[in-house]
Amino acid sequence: MEIVFNAAGNFIVEVGKSVFKCIYPKIEDIVHFSTKIENLSKEMEKLAKFRDDIKEKVEGAEGEGYKAKPDVIKWIEDVHELENEWKDMQEKIAAAKTPTYKCCPKCCLRSKVSTQAQNIRDQQCGLIDVGKNFGSNLVVENYRMKKVEHIPGPSIEGQPAATRNLNELLRLLEDDKVCIIGVWGTGGVGKTTLVKNLNNELLKNVPSSKLSFGIVIWVTVPKPPIDVRKIQEQIASRLNLKVDKEGSVESIAGKICERLKEEKSFLLILDDVWEAIDLDDVGVPQLSVRRKIIITCRSLEVCRQMRTNREMNIFTLEEDESLQLFVKNAGDVANLEYIQTLAMDIARECGGLPLAITVIGSSMRGKTRVELWQDALDSLTRSKPHSKVVEDKVYGVIKWSYDSLESRDIQSCFLYCSLYPAAIPIDDLIHCWWAEGILGEHDTYEQAYNRGITLVESLKDACLLEADKMEDEDCVKMHDMVRDVARWIPSTSGDEDTYVFQAGIGLTEISRITISTSVKRISFVSNKIECLPDCFTKCPKTTSLLLQDNHHLMKIPREFFLAFPALRVLNLSGTGIRELPSSINSLSQLRALILQSCHWLNDLPTVANLHNLQVLDCEFTGIRRLPQGMENLTNLRLLMISGSCLGATSFDEISSLHNLTHLSIRVDSSSCLNGDYTWTWMTRLKGFLIKVGETPIYVPYKKSIRAINVAECEIFSNGELSGMLQFASDLYLDKCMGLRKLIAYSPFNGLKLLDIKGCSCSFGPVEGGSGQFDPLPNLEHLVLRFVENLKSVSDFGQYLGLRFSKLRQLDMDFCGSLTCLFNDGGSCCVPKHLEDITISCCTHLVDLFVQDQATLINSEMPRVRKLKLDHLPGLVGTLGEPQSMWEHLEELMVIGCYGLRKLPLSIQTSKNIKIIEGESFWWSELEWDDDNFKSNLECCYKNRYYYR
Repeated sequence: MEIVFNAAGNFIVEVGKSVFKCIYPKIEDIVHFSTKIENLSKEMEKLAKFRDDIKEKVEGAEGEGYKAKPDVIKWIEDVHELENEWKDMQEKIAAAKTPTYKCCPKCCLRSKVSTQAQNIRDQQCGLIDVGKNFGSNLVVENYRMKKVEHIPGPSIEGQPAATRNLNELLRLLEDDKVCIIGVWGTGGVGKTTLVKNLNNELLKNVPSSKLSFGIVIWVTVPKPPIDVRKIQEQIASRLNLKVDKEGSVESIAGKICERLKEEKSFLLILDDVWEAIDLDDVGVPQLSVRRKIIITCRSLEVCRQMRTNREMNIFTLEEDESLQLFVKNAGDVANLEYIQTLAMDIARECGGLPLAITVIGSSMRGKTRVELWQDALDSLTRSKPHSKVVEDKVYGVIKWSYDSLESRDIQSCFLYCSLYPAAIPIDDLIHCWWAEGILGEHDTYEQAYNRGITLVESLKDACLLEADKMEDEDCVKMHDMVRDVARWIPSTSGDEDTYVFQAGIGLTEISRITISTSVKRISFVSNKIECLPDCFTKCPKTTSLLLQDNHHLMKIPREFFLAFPALRVLNLSGTGIRELPSSINSLSQLRALILQSCHWLNDLPTVANLHNLQVLDCEFTGIRRLPQGMENLTNLRLLMISGSCLGATSFDEISSLHNLTHLSIRVDSSSCLNGDYTWTWMTRLKGFLIKVGETPIYVPYKKSIRAINVAECEIFSNGELSGMLQFASDLYLDKCMGLRKLIAYSPFNGLKLLDIKGCSCSFGPVEGGSGQFDPLPNLEHLVLRFVENLKSVSDFGQYLGLRFSKLRQLDMDFCGSLTCLFNDGGSCCVPKHLEDITISCCTHLVDLFVQDQATLINSEMPRVRKLKLDHLPGLVGTLGEPQSMWEHLEELMVIGCYGLRKLPLSIQTSKNIKIIEGESFWWSELEWDDDNFKSNLECCYKNRYYYR
């Protein structure tokens, strides 16, 4: 019928052109209504596609650190509004197309709709023109920040439940009705891991434009009380927004708000929220469809207080996933036939909580006796790890691990660790445990220390302590939640006042803190305390006072220590104190006084009354003399005071300390000038580090090493140091002369390491030969650095009469005259036990070993396992014979040896090689006996950049 009407209409239009000129446009709108509407629909589709193209270019540029120009943003919004207006017209258009009685069109409605359509057509043309005028000038340079930054964390790959949670979270982010999402659940259930994986998922090219945010901001929320400024600092840093750190919270909030308003979309992730946060105080602008927030917390109530639109409860693991994670931590023992059922039951008792599964699973690792598994299951069944309070669930499970520790001693050690806010130095920890008496009774420091290490490892095995990878191997740390549990445990037995823990919270003064007179241990570690109160609460039962790492603390009130008559542990390490008050001498029960790295401390008051002191650690201080009353410290086992050189009388005072077994001290060379000095007292020492003079060689103190470090000393001619040196296992000599005379006076049977630096002796032939006896028969490690006039290690050995019968490791560095390591002749052949060789910056070295065939046949060749060659320009061709020396090589490093063009055949064909390090061009230029040899070793090669 519409076709018939159009045909008739065309005739009417033609007549109307001449007859009804004034009403012709109206007639045309009515007659050609459908055609015009169809054309406009096509034009609107073109506009939408044009808009999408510009939007795609803008979003691509935003990912590279640019932002859209305001007029471009306004244009995109205008197109969107016009599209909505066009969509709203569709019902009227449909009605106008429907004929009325006897198939007549709705003329009035068509006329009205046509007028609206023409208005839209005019706007559409205008928008097209404006869009074309933009050209490529769509964006301006922004703050050069990435839209999403990678957040390190464990992957959830292969974990079905976590993957489902991630997909659900992504779906919620796409929901226009959801602005604030609350992710809540039990502590340790994986909330933080989930949102970290979400953040990293947004790094990828997500298919949905709704998941492409202008910026994603990650904030780790500080523990209560809420510190809005710290939250603002993290947001400002992410936005590259410069704010006045001294400015008010309100002013910073205003700047953050204005900056975030510039972003058309953002996602703010607030992780680990313990109390509701006022977003207005932080500076978060009004949220909208493209401005969203995710919070993680342990409480649904916190979600409600923050007015979340949707709460996502992270549930514990299903039984099959729980068992899989449990077996992963417990090991293959959990799959043993007679244990498997018990393992399933224990995993089930953990309630699907990943933290509990990990802790308890690890505690059962390696336990093969079925009785241990039965007891563990019985204990879990009787305890209450799953109370209705979320924290109690977690605390109860971890407390089970605490209850399962082998003794009360290790339990006390675990609780003591909660006094530290972050990294815990193992040595300090053991000293405190020992001083507190919780390591048991031990006659020697060595026994106590060994027991301490055993307990540290036991706590690590139980997942109650972990290695601190951010620090070093000498530190451990506690997981935040484990520390919370450790602090909560005393309250379960009614001992709420046992501990005062105010560590790492930014305290500047402690006078207002209420402390019970029954408190046993006090920790103010890692704060900003500047002064201590003159009159402190009397604490007659306090045995530990930890004040370390308060760098601004410079003075201690004169009578401060009178408040702690029972004190056993005092740690002031890393403070700025200039002196200690005399009241420290009143601490007659003190066992450990730790003053390490108090760089401004130059003297100690008398310590005559500290009869029970076992540990005195003054490392890296400015103390230059031992305190008065030192002879009264009859229980002292460990003395560390090697920061500054002590006077000549120091050894006399130390020798009277009959229980001293471990010592670290620095003395003037004049202290050793008396050749008649009696050194027999050193037989009592199990470990020591004695520095003579201002030694530039850094030697770390280790409990089991007996090391002496001597610098610029020329007093060997009459054997002045022989008496002391004969007790050393490690000897470091820097610019010391008369080495041969020193060794000639007495054999050094205990010496295992000899490190010589800066020696310029003449290593020519020696009258009378090398002697019948090896003066260093047990030498295992030889280090020669900056040794002049030395052409070979063989010459060095002949000069001192050494056999190298037990030498395993050899390091040569900056020996400018060295031409080879070992040469044929005399009694000094290649050491048969040598397995680790490092040669660096010996510019005249041309060979490693120079021997004739007869020697090769008759000699037992060493089995070298590690070889490092660094900057040896004279080493050319190959490493040479003997081939058998390299058959067992496992590690090879070659840097700056440009003349070394070929590896020995025994290395090319070796099956023992694990790693070959070298510069890429050196590796590519190597010559091979067979191309297959190189391809076989490619997997072992690692590019090593030359950095000298």
